[in-house]
Amino acid sequence: MDSKIAARMIAVLALGAAMTAAVMALRGDGTEDAAPHSLRRPGGEPAIAELVRCRDLGMAAANDPICRKAWAENRRRFLQSREPERSVTPKPERPATPRAERFGDGEAGKPKATVPPINLPVSP
Repeated sequence: MDSKIAARMIAVLALGAAMTAAVMALRGDGTEDAAPHSLRRPGGEPAIAELVRCRDLGMAAANDPICRKAWAENRRRFLQSREPERSVTPKPERPATPRAERFGDGEAGKPKATVPPINLPVSP
């Protein structure tokens, strides 16, 4: 094998190893708190700590009255409408349009005006 090709292959491998090491260093070692951002910030949703506690309880949370209350509040907050209630007024009905007018057949009961055919010379 040619020495230039071998040197290029070694350089590419070294560059790849350096990039991999840089990505791993920037990613971190994973010892950070894995909690979502809303849990780390104070002033987040008030029931979020209770919901996390209930999640950690597992199946026992189904019988816990505090968890049931937290879930009910979360459902209520999730399912509520963000827009204020507004009265629904019916749309005014459109007058019925005869089929002939809708499809361009002329006025109802009158035939559609036709364009006379153009007589073109026909070659034999």
